[in-house]
Amino acid sequence: MAVSGTKTFELDVADYVEEAFERCGLELRTGYDLKSANRSLNLMLSEWANRGLNQWTIQQKVLPMVNGTAVYTIDATNPTATIDVLDAFIRETTISQVTDAPMSRISRSAYSNLSTKSTEGKPNQYFVNKQITPTITVWPVPKSTSSTSYSLYINALTRMDDADVGANTLQMPFRFYPCLAAGLAYYIALKRAPEKVSMLKQLYEEEFERALSQDQDRVSFKVAPDLRGYNHS
Repeated sequence: MAVSGTKTFELDVADYVEEAFERCGLELRTGYDLKSANRSLNLMLSEWANRGLNQWTIQQKVLPMVNGTAVYTIDATNPTATIDVLDAFIRETTISQVTDAPMSRISRSAYSNLSTKSTEGKPNQYFVNKQITPTITVWPVPKSTSSTSYSLYINALTRMDDADVGANTLQMPFRFYPCLAAGLAYYIALKRAPEKVSMLKQLYEEEFERALSQDQDRVSFKVAPDLRGYNHS
């Protein structure tokens, strides 16, 4: 037997909706059914933003620092798309020499308690103001020279693209396909098949945990004993 030789399987929005209705023991019959399912799908994608880190939605943003300006919109082209900032570093360019330095994140209260918010220099701390349009505030306030400039590099967690028309595909890796189908079935069951809610919710949670476990960084981990309490004889 010959294998297909392809790795292109992908469902569109209409496929997910049909699969979810079938799992609920229902049939997709009307335009309102599709509209209702699309609404549930977009709500579920919003819920995913609260569940943890979706690696494929991380985007690096570069913000040129402006002298005397401490507050910046994280994404000027899509101001409400940012969920959170994971980390940031400052890039100092002096003529042709480039140096990167990590920055520390501080809380709202820590920034509020700074007695000299107008201090100028090379930024080394930042505060994320998680409003509807998130902003980032750096401290000290940038102060560049004729030969030195600063740029802020941000790894931002962003929203997934909305589920729109039925022919659209969704912004996610293939390993999340089963999770999305299970989740949409659960959301539809809440409205149309309450007798299956418990079973579909359990399946959804299991699928999400499996997918999330494969969407985490794999890094080296070292453990060393603490020998400070031992005396050398």
